[in-house]
This record gives sequence, structure tokens and C-alpha cells, in this order.
Amino acid sequence: MKDFDFNLLTVLEVLLEEKSVTSAAARLHLSQSAVSKQLARLRETFDDKLFERTSHGLRPTPKALALAPELQRVLNQVSQLTQPSVFEPELSQRKFRIHMVETAYSLTYPHFMPELLKLAPKIKLDSQTWHVNSMDMLLRCEIDLGIACREWDDRSLLHMKNVPDELECVELLRDHPVCLVSNKHPLLQEHWNLDTFLKYRHLQVTFGGIEHWLLDDVLQLERLNRDIAVNMTDFTSAMHLCEQSELMLCCPAKYASKMSQNYALTTLPVPTHLIPGAYVLFWHKHFNFDPSHTWLRELISSRTIAHHQAN
Repeated sequence: MKDFDFNLLTVLEVLLEEKSVTSAAARLHLSQSAVSKQLARLRETFDDKLFERTSHGLRPTPKALALAPELQRVLNQVSQLTQPSVFEPELSQRKFRIHMVETAYSLTYPHFMPELLKLAPKIKLDSQTWHVNSMDMLLRCEIDLGIACREWDDRSLLHMKNVPDELECVELLRDHPVCLVSNKHPLLQEHWNLDTFLKYRHLQVTFGGIEHWLLDDVLQLERLNRDIAVNMTDFTSAMHLCEQSELMLCCPAKYASKMSQNYALTTLPVPTHLIPGAYVLFWHKHFNFDPSHTWLRELISSRTIAHHQAN
């Protein structure tokens, strides 16, 4: 390994992401032949095929999948060594990977992205929706940032005090759930209380990789349960179905105020006491002294916090 070309690690990283020699070559600005030759050298170095050809592209071998987490860690460390001590956003071409819960997009991006595009026009953000593996990816430094929901209510396992020690975080805004129902829903002619809330069937949206939320934990403490008729993963589709049915949808209030105006929906308070939760920006302590990382997370947090405090 003393003569190993560490540039090959970047090739391996891109091949793991693209699962295609053609796509990897395009991203690396190399010919397909050059990437194929570098893959051959990687196979010789690691004494493994690394990828198998299928009708759907390249499929990583178990060895390649096992290498992926450590590969990302090594490349992050090399990147840190080569970064300038003073960050110049107008010159940076860094690509940041961010996972965030679906409802966070409209609550964050409009408030920091216009300034980012102006100050750092060559920076790229690769955003994906937060899922069940996102926290582990943060802990392995496979993504740069995450925006997820956490609770301040002591009845929740997702309490802020349970954030892993390896992570840093900053609270962006607080929010609470509300109920959305069709403007024609019969419950609007009834007294609104917990009995009415539980009388009708519900539509549940699973987001943030979590199926069980504080509301249900609190109800179960009282040996109560919602009758969930449909479980979905998309709030836009859920609001449309809510508008066209007698299903009730619980949704974060700030997101609901932005989106529900496009539908014939009435907003009602959740008829039980809940301490508002928070949207939280997470990152690994590994990035604490990375100038470009610091610049981005401070831009996201300062602009998002300022907007929501003013509104």
C-alpha cells in the first residue's frame, strides 16, 4: 500500500454513489476507459471485485459496502487537511450533503438559500429527505448536516436530552401539531374536545423516519388511541385526501399554515396538552472547526431563527 494512489478513493466514493461507470466518469470529468482502469486498480488493491455488473448498473459487493463508512471518514479527514484556514465563500465549490424532514424544507430553505446563492454561487447542496438511517449517517460523518424534529416534552423518547454525545445541535424553531379537517366535515357541527377528536378516523403521515409521535405517546398514557385509517408518507397527497374525505390529519402548525391554504381545510387545535417540539440542526463534532461547514451552518441557523422570531 506504500505506493497507493489516494485519488482512487475518490473514484471509489463516486462509483458507490452512482453505481455506474458512465455516470461516475461524467462526475469526475474522466473518460469511461480511465474510470474502468482505476476500478481495475481498486479491485487489485482490495483483492475484491467491489462491483458486479447487473442490468440496472453496478451492484456493490459486501466488501465495497463494508468499506463505504470508513472511506467517507478518510475522505472527510483529507478534505479537512486541504481546506484553507480562511474560508472564502465566493470561491468555494464544496458540495454539502444535508438530510432534513419533509416539513423543514419550506421552513428553512427560503430564508437562507437566496443569500447563499449570492455569497457562494458555486457551493452545491445535496438535500435528501430524512429517513431511518439519517442519524447513523450523521454519526458516521457520511452527511454534513441534518434537520430533524426533537421534543421538549418529558413524555417523549425523542427528547432533546437524548441527542447522541457525538453530535452538536442548534434549535431552529419550535412548533406544535394542529388538526386539519375538510371544511365540510361533520365534526365542525359538534363540540370540539378530545372525545370528538377520537370519534373520527385519522390520516397519518409518517415523516422523519418515525412512525410514533408524541401525540400518540401521550394518548397511550391515558389508554387512548387514534383510529388511523390510512398511513402515507407525503403531506401534499395527505392534505388532498383530507380535503376530499372525513379523515382528520394532524400536522405541524407552521407547515400547515403555509400549505393548507391551498386546500378547503379547517385548522383546529389538538385537544390535549402537548409541549411544543423543535426543528433542530445537527452536525458531527468532527466538523466543529471546519471553516466552510461553520459558515454554512451559521448561515442556515441565523437566517432561519431570525425569520421565525420575527413572525
